[in-house]
Amino acid sequence: MTKTPSANRKKNHEINRRKRGEYLFGYSCIAPQILGFLVFVLGPLVMVIVYGFENRNLLTGKTTFAGLSNFTTLFTKDPLFYKTLGNTLVFTLGLVPLSVLSSLLLALAVRKDSMRNTVFRTIYFAPVVTAAVAWAIVWKFLLQGDQGIVNKVLAVVGIHGPNWLQEPGWAMGAVIVTRVIKNLGMNIIIYLAAVTNLPDELYEAARIDGASKLQAFRKLTVPLLMPTTLMITMITVIGSLKIFDHIMLMTEGGPSNATMVLVYYIYYQGFRFFETGYASALSLVLFVIVLGLTLAQWGIGKRFSYQEG
Repeated sequence: MTKTPSANRKKNHEINRRKRGEYLFGYSCIAPQILGFLVFVLGPLVMVIVYGFENRNLLTGKTTFAGLSNFTTLFTKDPLFYKTLGNTLVFTLGLVPLSVLSSLLLALAVRKDSMRNTVFRTIYFAPVVTAAVAWAIVWKFLLQGDQGIVNKVLAVVGIHGPNWLQEPGWAMGAVIVTRVIKNLGMNIIIYLAAVTNLPDELYEAARIDGASKLQAFRKLTVPLLMPTTLMITMITVIGSLKIFDHIMLMTEGGPSNATMVLVYYIYYQGFRFFETGYASALSLVLFVIVLGLTLAQWGIGKRFSYQEG
């Protein structure tokens, strides 16, 4: 028995009604996230772009269109901007190799399951779950000249330590080391996940061929872990460009602007001098830098994928 056209229309109408109900339910589920993205991410990003082309002062409340004058001042009349770029580069070049190499070596050291290694993994990961504010404040006290615990320990072995956070030659290094220790556990966990998937038969073949542990590390471990190393490197690089809490709480950009990095300079211009227009222009420069590094990461990642394929 064939269905009549009216029956087909009724069936199609029922199917369409159910689809509309499913669509409505799906959109209602993702609506809070979309709304949050528009209000707290996209909206502020658009306003930063707009503010970057304005002379805007929070203290006076005056706002005028500036065009490219903020960027002209930034690149041609603000020597502190290049100082902050240099400090940011020094921080990145110090943080990334130290963090990647130490996390790799420690991951290899604790990769075998044992009670001792479990204890060490817990110790290494503890700083990750510690509040960054508390971590920075504690280290600020530990590194306080002759009154700090670090220098008191050094004095026991006859070493007179410097005032770590108050001397330009030592302040950046102290901040770098404390930041490395803070994030070390997360990188170790990522490396451990990659190390456990390394093929044992390759190492067995290398051992039979007479390769030493160092040669196996150079010829097998390093190349096989290169995608993981690349990912950790890029995450650490981008994180180093956004460093703020350690600088704010430990040195406030000092001494003598020795630790004044780009993110803290943005804060300094926006909330110390209240020049939100100029701070927004600085933020756009940082955005372009991070975007360029992200695109570079994608390109390098694809190249490694093609080589593996």
